[in-house]
Amino acid sequence: MTTETPRTTAGQTEAGAAGWAEAPLDRRQGELQPAGRPVAAEAKGDKPVRLLVLGTGNMARLQSKGFSAIPGVTLVGSVDVSEERRSAFNAEHGIPQGFASVEEALAWGEFDAVTNITPDAVHYVTTMPFLRARKHVLCEKPLATNYAHAAEMAQVASMMGVVNMVNLTYRNVAALNEAAHLVAEGHIGEVRHFEASYLQSWLTQPAWGEWSESPTWLWRLSKGHGSMGVLGDVGVHIIDYASHIAGSPPCNVSCRLATFPKAPGHRIGEYLLDANDSAVMHVRLANDAVGVIHATRYASGHLNDLTLRLFGTKGGLEVRGSNVFSQLRGSFGDDMLTGTWRDLDAPPVPTNYERFIAAIRAGTGVLPDFARGAMLQRVIDLAVLSDQGHSVDMAV
Repeated sequence: MTTETPRTTAGQTEAGAAGWAEAPLDRRQGELQPAGRPVAAEAKGDKPVRLLVLGTGNMARLQSKGFSAIPGVTLVGSVDVSEERRSAFNAEHGIPQGFASVEEALAWGEFDAVTNITPDAVHYVTTMPFLRARKHVLCEKPLATNYAHAAEMAQVASMMGVVNMVNLTYRNVAALNEAAHLVAEGHIGEVRHFEASYLQSWLTQPAWGEWSESPTWLWRLSKGHGSMGVLGDVGVHIIDYASHIAGSPPCNVSCRLATFPKAPGHRIGEYLLDANDSAVMHVRLANDAVGVIHATRYASGHLNDLTLRLFGTKGGLEVRGSNVFSQLRGSFGDDMLTGTWRDLDAPPVPTNYERFIAAIRAGTGVLPDFARGAMLQRVIDLAVLSDQGHSVDMAV
């Protein structure tokens, strides 16, 4: 691996809403394809792709705009149990077909791929029929609400030979992707320590609306409505990108979860507010690096801020990002003697949507895939068990 000091020209890129690659992106070619069973070969280029949108909430609107911007992609149908929501969504995005169920959509069948944007609790039951019908699937994170379901989804996707991808949105952050390159190329030497955080504050201020009055936020606070709390909602992001950039998967985790009182009787209407609000983890990676990961919805003063600091035997990296920017800094060589940190360039990367469609057209796999999603779910499940055992260390 090269030991050259990376370029230090300042550069920031927009932290968009779609994912970046599991394997470091090749700066010239776009992406390194994952090893494993290839999907059925298809024509490359701008081969038309017909996309079905499963779920019509806020994220579906964002995804629809992203997919519609890709030449040759047509949104051909949507699925939602509510006819009113479905009709309004189709009218907004020019979608000709609407279905009340997965079964109705499959009976029609005139689509090539599905983007699953349903609530966490139904990812498994809604994705499996499409996999068995050999439809390509992009699924929101977390892949499932338990490891057994996530592992089954990964296994069936592989058996059916379809493109399968988890929409880990922060993989589109250019600074994170470049940091992964620099670590893989040996610029910071052997990784020894890391610290990562994902800080939100929508439980302390209404910048995104009043949480106590909106099902959009209330369901995220209720186990009975399929939420795994902040651990499953944003913790999955930070476990993913911290271990991805460090170039090694988690092998041990211990965790402390906290749920704070937010309403009389811990309930608002049908929502029992029992999901975790803060998560603190100690993690050891397979490369023996150790670090801390924490996420919370009570980080007053932070709307949606991500930070990763990674330290190796030859240098350090720091990634910071939010809804509107990303920044990469490094300290290498003589700069380490004075504690000097410099801005680093971060080349732009394609979105998750672009890479998902490109994989369908090329007949290749794409990362992060369902196998990665299943691994992340195993870490989350073990973190919950660790907390129940008073932060006992759990082997992944």
